[in-house]
Formats: sequence, structure tokens, C-alpha cells
Amino acid sequence: MTMEQKAPPKTRDWATDYDIFEQEYVRHPYPIWDELRENCPVAHTEHWGGSWMPTRYDDLFAIAQDFENFSSREILVAPIQPPPDAEASPFYGVRAPPISSDPPEHTWARKLLLPHFSIKAVSIYEEETRELANSLIDKFIDSGRADAAVDYAQQIPPRVIASMLGVPHEMADTFTGWVRNLLELGLTNPELRGPARMELLSFLNNQIMARREKPTDDLISRLLAAEVNSEPVSHIHLLGTCLLIVIAGIDTTWSSIGSALWHLAQHPDDRRMLIERPEIIQNAVEELLRAYSPVTMARVTNRDVEYGGCPMKENDRVLMNFPAANRDPAKFEEPDRVILDREFNPHIAFGVGIHRCAGSNLARMEMRLSIEEWLKRIPDFRLEDPSAVTWAGGQVRGPRNLPVVFP
Repeated sequence: MTMEQKAPPKTRDWATDYDIFEQEYVRHPYPIWDELRENCPVAHTEHWGGSWMPTRYDDLFAIAQDFENFSSREILVAPIQPPPDAEASPFYGVRAPPISSDPPEHTWARKLLLPHFSIKAVSIYEEETRELANSLIDKFIDSGRADAAVDYAQQIPPRVIASMLGVPHEMADTFTGWVRNLLELGLTNPELRGPARMELLSFLNNQIMARREKPTDDLISRLLAAEVNSEPVSHIHLLGTCLLIVIAGIDTTWSSIGSALWHLAQHPDDRRMLIERPEIIQNAVEELLRAYSPVTMARVTNRDVEYGGCPMKENDRVLMNFPAANRDPAKFEEPDRVILDREFNPHIAFGVGIHRCAGSNLARMEMRLSIEEWLKRIPDFRLEDPSAVTWAGGQVRGPRNLPVVFP
């Protein structure tokens, strides 16, 4: 059992009563997944509106491919009740395509985005990302300590996304607050989520309207100029796509960067390997993504369907536990050991099938450069107090406070 697998005392029957927001699950999910994979590979709960949760790689892979039975129209891991006056909002009905779409809409919505997130397209942000990483390190390197999550990991993705959208970097902290209130704190507190969603949509709407008046060389302007079947993309679709870029491009990536630094702070041999063998950084990024996959998505059943002997009813929620799949010993040798130069690594941290993350190249680039620049400047560091590390979970798992010290 590895360091991160040390299990706390069992407090519930996870097979029939799991709660993905409980701190035991957020901090120590690995032994829970092991138990479920062995004894109840598709668990069930009545918490948070009720849901099913597969934990085996093959099951996650199969369900992700079956979009006819398992819809993406609701992707949040907990149901959100709209406020009573929701229909009066100018943003009523805004979703987040293509991640919240099914075919046929999904097909053209994804094609609309992919060119802007190719390896070549995201490479133009590499120099800026390196400079950003170093400017952040400059602020704390002389003090010998930092919060590697708050001061570093959480600062990089919001600023890169701001650059892509053509908005000032000063918006980064505001983006961070909105995203946390949408995907983290707001999933269990609608009083936070509702206002954050409205503020973010209002901001994005104003940005789109400004680009209509005066286009620039940014992603919003390029999407405005795009056509589908010789027609411009609707305003509400474009607004939803911009919403997706913000909420999916920030929390997920900073969680991955933070988890990578959390791991490296505790494994000096792995730090040394990356410094002495810089050519394995791509493999290392894939392995850290596998071992500490941040995202759990949801699907909703289109009809009554039985899967793995489980009688699922129409509109049941199914939690796509990609992190558990990536620790499945039936698929990965020594799944609980981080092997930075692992060669066979078919992880599904970015999902699988038609909904595989369109922004995966951007996330990989940010993660690679963040690790490289940190190790160049701070090759030797450790957790200041392991008990002071805090984690967020539910939809996106990752460290939120990560105090480290270094010479």
C-alpha cells in the first residue's frame, strides 16, 4: 500500500451508501475504489439525488462509448436545482457544448473547437506559460516556502485561458473564484453556484458582444467567425462553449499540476529522475495524470437499462469515475505505484470516446511546463506539514492548499 493509499477507519458501506463529497472519500479514495472493484464494481447510493458508480476500467470504457443509453445532457455529479426565477434569466438554457451535448449536435460542436486546441495551436502559448511560471516562482523562491497550490498551480491555467479568450490577466483571480463556486463549493451550495454562474455568463456575454463590434485575434473572435453548414454559430451556443472553456480549462488543470507537485514533494527519487532524465517528461505527465486523475463526470440514462446486473432506471445518474478506472490492476501493472517512465499507459484521465477532452493538449502543455520550470528553480522541496494539505473533491479532485518548504 503506497503512501497515498493509507486508509482511515471505514465509516460506511461504500457499495450501497457512498458519498463522493465526504472527506474520507476526498482524501483517501484509493482503498475505497479497490474494495468496490473487488466486491461491487458498480456501486449505488441515494446521496445527492442518487447515482451509480462504476470503478472498473472496462466498465467505464464501455459506458463512455454507449452514448445512446448514457446521455451527456447532465454532466455534474450532483443535481442542481435551478432557482425559481431561472426561466426569466437571459441565460436560461445555456449549456456547455460539446461536453453537455449528444450527437448530432455534439459532432459539429466538437469539430468547432478541435482546431483551436491542437498541439500546434496550443504551442503558441508555451513561451508565455514558461514566463508565467517563472514570474510566479520569483515571488516566493527567496522565502524558502510557498503554497504550491495557491501560489503556483492555481495561478497558471486561469491566466492561460484569459490569454486565449483575449481578456486581461487581472481577471484570473475572478475566474478562479467563479470556477470554484461552480465546480467545487457550489455543487453542494446552490447559494454560491447560482450567482457565480450568472456573473460568469454575464461577463462572457459582454466579451462576445464586444468582439462582434470589434474582432481581435483571440479565440472568441475566431469562434464568432466560424460557420457550421454555412451558417454562423448561434449566440447561445457560442456563450455555452466559452463557458465550457473557462470551467473545464481551469480547475481540472490546476488540480493536475497541484497533485503532481504533491507527489514530487514526497518522492525525491522521482524528482531526481526528472532532473537527470528530462526526456521522460512526457511519460511522466501521462503517469501523473493516470495516478492522480482529477475528473469524475456524470451521464444520465436515456431509458431503463441494465448494466452489469444493475437495473438502472430512466434518468438515473451514472458517475464516470475515470480516476478509479486508471487505478484498475486488471489494466495497469502496479497501478498504485507511480512509475514516471511507464511506457504502456492507456489511461482515460481525459475521458474516452466522443467526449474525450478537447483541451487535453493544452492541459498537457501547461502541466509539462509547470513541472519543468518548478524543478529547474526548486529541485529539492518537501511538504511543510502533510496534515496541512487540503483537498477538493466531487467533480474535480486536487489539492487546494499545499504548503511546501525548500532550501
